[in-house]
Amino acid sequence: MKGMRTRRKGLLGPPVRDISIREGMGLGELTEEMGRSGGFVARKVGEAADLLEAMERDGRCLKFLSFPACIVATGCRGAIRTMVERKMVDVIVTTCGTLDHDLARSWRSYYHGSFDADDAKLHRAGIHRIGNVFVPVENYGLILEERIQPILTELWEGGRRSMSVRELAWELGRRAGGDSILWWAWKKKVPVYVPGIFDGAVGSQLWLFWQNHRDFRLKEFEDQQELADLVFNAKRSGALMVGGGISKHHVLWWNQFRGGLDYAVYITTAPEWDGSLSGARTREAISWGKVRERARHITIEGDATVLLPLLVGALLERL
Repeated sequence: MKGMRTRRKGLLGPPVRDISIREGMGLGELTEEMGRSGGFVARKVGEAADLLEAMERDGRCLKFLSFPACIVATGCRGAIRTMVERKMVDVIVTTCGTLDHDLARSWRSYYHGSFDADDAKLHRAGIHRIGNVFVPVENYGLILEERIQPILTELWEGGRRSMSVRELAWELGRRAGGDSILWWAWKKKVPVYVPGIFDGAVGSQLWLFWQNHRDFRLKEFEDQQELADLVFNAKRSGALMVGGGISKHHVLWWNQFRGGLDYAVYITTAPEWDGSLSGARTREAISWGKVRERARHITIEGDATVLLPLLVGALLERL
C-alpha cells in the first residue's frame, strides 16, 4: 500500500463532495458548487464559469463570441442578446442564419412544436421545422424579403453602393426591434462578422437585390482587415465558442496569427472521433497555435440552449 500511495501523488485531485443546494441560491453560487463539488460535465460547467469570469475581469482581453444560427431560433437568443446588451462581448462571429432568425423573430413569431412531428405534413401545411421549433413559411423567407428589400433600396438611394458585412449587419440591426441581437450590436457598437454571408436567407436577399443593382458591392476584405486589426492590437484574447463550423473556425483562425487565444470556452454536442472541427476539443487547437499552450481552456459537452443561459446568468451574478 505504501508504494501505491506514493504512485498516487499528483494523480488525485480534491475529494468529490455533494453539491450543496440551498434555498435562495443563485446561479453564481450554484456554478461555484458545481466546480468544487460536482463531477462529469457539472464540474466542467463550474470551471467554465470561473474561466469566463476571469476573462470578463481581464480588462486587456478582447472577448469573442461565436455561435451557430439554430440557437437564435430558440429562447437562447435572449442569453446572447443579454451578453451584447451588457457589453460582455467585444466581437461576434456567426453565420448568415443568425441574421435570418434574429430579424425574422423581430418581425414575426416562431412557435413551439415537436421533434416527432410528421415533416411531410408540416411541409404541406407551410411550416418549417428547426428541431422542436416551428416556423410558418411567411414568418421566415417571405417576411425577410418584405422587409430587407426596402432597406437595401433605402441604402442604395442614400448613395450606398458598397459596404462591409459588419456595416450591413448594423444597418439591418438598427432597423430591427430592441429584442434583436443585431439591434443591440448596433447600439453598443459590437461588430458582427459573418464570413459565410451568402449561406442563408439574408444572403439570398442580397443576391436578389444585386440582380437589378449590379454596382452594389459587399466589401468582405474590409471585414477581414478589421478582424486583423482587432487581433493584432489585442493584449490578450479570449473566446466563448458555441457549436462548431465556420463561426468557431473563423475565431480560431484569426487568433492563430497572434499566437492563439489566452482563454477559450467551447460548448459542443459533436463527437471528437469523426475528426470534424465541431468535434475538436480546445486542446486540439493548441497543436495549430490557435489556442496558446498556457491558455486557460475547457470544452463542455452538452446542449447550448441549457448551458449558455446558465453560464450567462452565473456571470451576471458574479460580476
